[in-house]
Amino acid sequence: MRHDPSEAGLDNPFFAALDSLHRDVALRRGDVARYPADVAPFLGIAHADADIGDAFDALVPAGDEVLLLGVAPARMSPGWRLEPFADLAQMVREEPLAVVDGPDILELDERHRDDVLALVALVYPHYFRPRTMQLGRYFGIYQDGRLAAMIGERLGTRHAREMSAICTHPDYAGRGLARRLTAFLANDTLRSGRLPFLHVSHANTRAKQLYERQGWRMRRDIPFWRLERADAAISSRRSA
Repeated sequence: MRHDPSEAGLDNPFFAALDSLHRDVALRRGDVARYPADVAPFLGIAHADADIGDAFDALVPAGDEVLLLGVAPARMSPGWRLEPFADLAQMVREEPLAVVDGPDILELDERHRDDVLALVALVYPHYFRPRTMQLGRYFGIYQDGRLAAMIGERLGTRHAREMSAICTHPDYAGRGLARRLTAFLANDTLRSGRLPFLHVSHANTRAKQLYERQGWRMRRDIPFWRLERADAAISSRRSA
């Protein structure tokens, strides 16, 4: 894995964003920070040996669920359980992408919020929340009066910006809309002096192959966890 100043923070992307780009929205207790639940279900810690103390109790109410990426506590607080998921592929792109011709790209705002929420509920339901669009810019392509595809900015630092919520309505798949949006936003990010990066599940072979064909570099496998109260985990297993 290469070490480049533009990649600083990418090994701990949730905390890096909450400690810099999204400091104003962060809910924080010492070395632990999270996004409000209606913004994103993400929590980060400054480093593995951070003093988590009562921070989890203060920041994660009963019934809530948060996710960690890259860095997890070396020692857990009593009453909490950390469940590992499969690692994600973290990919970066240092050079501009070939421009993909296609329909007009529109910057999305509050007027398009219902369309955005409807599309992500259909094809990208896991991590998008009612106020996620406040984390950065979002762009979309409309076809036949419908939001056919979209992309947005989510995590980031002064030196890097994450491409996220890259999705296409099933009725418009196969038309190159996701490739067009990804090239558009990645190139705009590079022009701003920031490094574009993204995360994708290895199980999502179609998306991962798309990024590989575009020339995104595999930076690392990055670990991914769910944090929950131990009693909630027990209840979930009993009801399964």
